[in-house]
Amino acid sequence: MSVRRVVPNIPTDDGELSRAFYERLGFEEAMNHGWIMTLVSPTNPTAQISLSTGKDETGPVTPDISVEVEYVDAVYAAMRAAGAEIVHPIRDEDWGVRRFFVRDPSGRVVNVLTHGGLAGRA
Repeated sequence: MSVRRVVPNIPTDDGELSRAFYERLGFEEAMNHGWIMTLVSPTNPTAQISLSTGKDETGPVTPDISVEVEYVDAVYAAMRAAGAEIVHPIRDEDWGVRRFFVRDPSGRVVNVLTHGGLAGRA
């Protein structure tokens, strides 16, 4: 299993104010779905943060962190086999990711995903 990137999901009441703050650190907007916006470093595209201004569009909760993996189906199977709490079952989303949510041992919700849907199946 290969981890491609890890992105903290930062809750905010004011997405524009938060975006302006992180832009002063050098981040640029890469994605904005209204309820979540991802900012990236233009010189290191795996250095990212997401700002969450509302409830996840299709999930039951807003995850604390996102982890992009090479084969999301393999990670899903491993988590289920280990008895981990699946908070949101695996599914393909309209915006081009295949993902699921799992709770870590400290209670944090992790959004595990891959881009490209079928590409994430081993």
